[in-house]
Amino acid sequence: MIIIPAIDLKGGRCVRLLQGRASDEKVYSDDPVEVARRWAGEGAERLHVVDLDGAFGEKPVHTDLIADIAEAIDIPVEVGGGLRSSDDIVALVDSGVRWVIFGTKALSDPEGFSGIVSEFGDRVIVGIDAREGLVQVKGWCETTDIRAVELAEQVGKIGVNTIIFTDTSRDGMMRGVNVPAFNEICGATSCDVIASGGVTGVDDIRNLCSIKKDNLIGVIVGKALYEGSVNFSELVKESKKEG
Repeated sequence: MIIIPAIDLKGGRCVRLLQGRASDEKVYSDDPVEVARRWAGEGAERLHVVDLDGAFGEKPVHTDLIADIAEAIDIPVEVGGGLRSSDDIVALVDSGVRWVIFGTKALSDPEGFSGIVSEFGDRVIVGIDAREGLVQVKGWCETTDIRAVELAEQVGKIGVNTIIFTDTSRDGMMRGVNVPAFNEICGATSCDVIASGGVTGVDDIRNLCSIKKDNLIGVIVGKALYEGSVNFSELVKESKKEG
């Protein structure tokens, strides 16, 4: 299981939101490119980037900045936030992005999304954001009546290889990971799963590894790194120790 640092972009800066609320942000850097260089320099194998302005709007906003990030580092980058069309994917792929993350599209237009998966294959990741087991969309502003495990099963059947599952009730709260929720998702799909939301320290990595699911391939960490409650090397060391 790899540790994946997160960079959330809002207004051109690196920020973190509390449970995804746009009104509750904390700025960590005015230079996201330098932040990306930091994580790459500390040994990250992959970088997670979210265009928050895109997520709360109708289309990607930070494509140029994301291109600068991808150019500045030599590790693969995954990007989400506001993606709606093949053109959005092409623009990011042309800028050096390895994977693109879709959320709302997978629900609102299953047929169209299936076409996107057919066209771009394993470059497409589905982000499933859930609170109390129910999928949230539109930047976590709306909660649906669709169970996260059902969506995980659905996207796996249309050819998606990887899911990022976020427990939104834990995201940014520094209260630890929801192990049963990640265990349930991993058990419901053959897709690779990347966990997100709630990582505070090495105990969370140990707890995630205890699930012992082969398809749990990574965990995204944001606020804990920026607040300094744990350092990146400690998390990597624990993940390798736990296998």
